[in-house]
Amino acid sequence: MGGVGGCYVGGLKNVIPGSVGCFIINIVFFEAMLSNRFRLEQFRIGWNLIRWTVLVIPVSVITGLLVAFFLWALEEVTDLRWGNLWLVWLLPVAGVLIYFLYRWLGKDSEAGNNLILDEIYMPGGGVPLRMAPLVLVTTLFTHLFGGSAGREGTAVQMGGSLASWLARGYRLRPADKRILLMSGMAAGFGAVFGTPVAGAIFALEVLAIGRIRYDALLPCLIAAVLADQVCLACGIVHTQYSIQFAAHTPEVFSRWFPMDAMRLGYVVMGGVAFGLAGFMFARLTHFIKGMSNRLIPRPWLVPVVGALLVIGISYAIGSFDYLGLGVTNPVGGVSILSAFEPGGAHATSWFVKLLLTAITLGMGFKGGEVTPLFFIGATLGNTVATLTGEPVDLFAALGFVAVFAGATNTPLACTLMGVELFGPEHVLYFAVACFTAYYFSGHSSIYGSQRVAINKFHEEETDGQRLGQRGVK
Repeated sequence: MGGVGGCYVGGLKNVIPGSVGCFIINIVFFEAMLSNRFRLEQFRIGWNLIRWTVLVIPVSVITGLLVAFFLWALEEVTDLRWGNLWLVWLLPVAGVLIYFLYRWLGKDSEAGNNLILDEIYMPGGGVPLRMAPLVLVTTLFTHLFGGSAGREGTAVQMGGSLASWLARGYRLRPADKRILLMSGMAAGFGAVFGTPVAGAIFALEVLAIGRIRYDALLPCLIAAVLADQVCLACGIVHTQYSIQFAAHTPEVFSRWFPMDAMRLGYVVMGGVAFGLAGFMFARLTHFIKGMSNRLIPRPWLVPVVGALLVIGISYAIGSFDYLGLGVTNPVGGVSILSAFEPGGAHATSWFVKLLLTAITLGMGFKGGEVTPLFFIGATLGNTVATLTGEPVDLFAALGFVAVFAGATNTPLACTLMGVELFGPEHVLYFAVACFTAYYFSGHSSIYGSQRVAINKFHEEETDGQRLGQRGVK
């Protein structure tokens, strides 16, 4: 029974007749406390969003402008090389020049993307600002004289070096510096390919196999979107890809299984091939780099030997189709775009590009790995489709994103990239191909500083923690 008595509410004595009254008053009081706490939390979230938007705007705008200039210049030097193929004979000279530029001016810049990843893990001396102009100029040298390389590494390094420089000016604490560096990576990646959502997820996913850093989710998305818009505002037009194939379910399956089960099986098989190609590329690049530094006594001779190998292989196969980016080909040879058409690639096209790119990047030239991975994947997808009788454009698109997923261990980012580049209709196939390639690439990676946070083979947690202390090869 409830009588007249007192109850404490929030530390104050209140006389309420009956214990029922005390109970009601306490419920109201704690609801008010929770409500105030809720409002405070949302206020802090809103303020944090505003703060990071202000912090990433300079990174995004400058990175977007630099990427726009880089893409314009890259197109110019590529056209110049195609119009003057004798320039490929100067590739050895370009290699020596790149070596001495980094030796005299580079400081730690030669580590490239790996330096940025290491700085995110363990903030220390920072990423030097000189990395941005150095990698931009040396990548243009590589493409002008016929090296087989890409552009993503250049854009990411420019974004990362700018972010590190601004972080020093902002006087950010280490945790915030990590987020700003990741935002710079997202800005460069999103702008160079015109895929801001994939760029944001890539920056979160690439740091460690099996783990995503959600603390940088909004800053990375803001940075990638803004940098992409700045790049587009400068008049940059990204290559447009499309899949003409329209999926339909065979009547024999439509009653029990609402998709083409046979095609899904071929997609899984293709995913295995794409993952193995990513594994081969990562391992071969690291192997060539290690062996060339060990066997060639003079470091400046390493890019010379690499250049002679690239030139010799190109003349041996009688084609210059595999030099440079390979997105388009003005003389009608093999390219990424041609791989989306029947007969647009040879059965060995993917391996030739893989070999030339591994030599180029493993022996001292600068540029990215991703666009060559697109080439490798699209041409391998063309071959898989030809062998299985599946749609060529669909499998070229699957290889385009899945080899990249396997070589970088970023299946979510690559699935989203497939949606951004080719549309959402085939998202299930993108996911199956990318996830399968991710597993079959093992723990290899084109980024030697990428950590293993969670073992792909679901071993004991202690093993995963042990592996997480080192990079992967």
